[in-house]
Amino acid sequence: MVGSWSWLSRDVVKIFVVAAVLFLTYGLMKAVELYRKRQELLKVLKNFPGPPTHWLYSHLKLLKPEEELNNMASWTGKYLHCIPLWFGPFFALLNIHHPDYAKVLLSRGDPKSHLPYSFLIPWIGKGLLILDGPKWFHHQKLLTPGFHYNILKPYVNLMVDSVRVMLDKWEQQATPKMSMEIFHSISLMTLDTILKCAFSYESNCQMDSGSSYIRSILDISTSIYQRFRIPLHHNATLYWLSAQGRHFRKACTLTHDHTDKVIRERKEALKDEQVLSKILKKRCLDFLDILLCAKDENGNGLSDEDLHAEVDTFMFAGHDTTASGIFWLFYCLALYPEHQQRCREEIQEILGDQETIQWEDLGKMTYSTMCIKESLRLFPAAPATIRELTSPLLFDDGRTLPKGFMVFMNIYSLHRNPSVWDNPEVVHFRCYLRQRSIVDAVMTRKYIERQEA
Repeated sequence: MVGSWSWLSRDVVKIFVVAAVLFLTYGLMKAVELYRKRQELLKVLKNFPGPPTHWLYSHLKLLKPEEELNNMASWTGKYLHCIPLWFGPFFALLNIHHPDYAKVLLSRGDPKSHLPYSFLIPWIGKGLLILDGPKWFHHQKLLTPGFHYNILKPYVNLMVDSVRVMLDKWEQQATPKMSMEIFHSISLMTLDTILKCAFSYESNCQMDSGSSYIRSILDISTSIYQRFRIPLHHNATLYWLSAQGRHFRKACTLTHDHTDKVIRERKEALKDEQVLSKILKKRCLDFLDILLCAKDENGNGLSDEDLHAEVDTFMFAGHDTTASGIFWLFYCLALYPEHQQRCREEIQEILGDQETIQWEDLGKMTYSTMCIKESLRLFPAAPATIRELTSPLLFDDGRTLPKGFMVFMNIYSLHRNPSVWDNPEVVHFRCYLRQRSIVDAVMTRKYIERQEA
């Protein structure tokens, strides 16, 4: 009996020794791989000067949420074209913030980088924001009719109704000489608007101040932001096992429940032959009806997976970026009351005896439009995009990047580049379009809009 236990213990020791050797070998191989990766990154980025890095944290401590934007603006003033950004010792990309560099990148048609956009898939699936190639063109062709001017015109009154609800709430909540948080209310208003206009869905969400959908969107956005800045969480297995990954999954489930309800109720409505006939006779269908009724040349509609992905994408993109743009416009106008008054006078003159703005009035708001554009310069709703190079990239100054490298086009910093904008931190509501350098930057923005459309 003792002999058998002795034999068994020797085998267990051997197993542990073999396992330890394998573990150490794997660890050594991984260390060599990481060392080589760092050396390759250093070689690629040696011609691109940038802010100094910590030996372990690199730029991570300088990219904390409360410091990131100020540091980015400061670095843009010192390094006018681009800087390397290091997220730990073994992960880096090139951050570009000059129109000349942006034009070179966007004229090539490189695809979106898989790494950051893959973080979005559990949330919004593989919709237009994630797709590229033939499937992107196929979905884009199906959905483009949903954004025709003839569809948007009747929505003005629905938008006005949603705004009135928000303003009535503010009137009740406002207290003289006291500040008031408005972003949450704006988000509810834009969500209410997109649900009415694109999905024919009456949600009454503005009266639900504790909207779980809005809270989930904020949680998801924060989680994705944090995940990108933690290299260990780039590994899907490690991320889903972490507390942050579990929290992200829970938030995604809540948003999916919301969109599932919208789709389910619309599908039920379309089972009524009279409702379906009425919809199909419309000159232009709304976004959700296009998704539900879309057929390709073979008569096949969108799969349930594709349908949910597009609804999740446009449910988010249709309200969050708009809410952000409106919020920062109000912020800029609050800093400059004289321009706020100019906008008020312009709109009051356009209104005349009308109670509300009409579609035809939008083109008359020249001064208000300039204020909107300037606020979007300072606070772009989509502050960056990332491309992965499919071939070596040669910039006009002779510097190069290899195939497979990630390029971070920082729209926020590009709009604050002192070589392009005079006093970039100052709001120029009227005169900024007169400068030649600004025209160049606006042309770059048109490239960006076309690439991100």
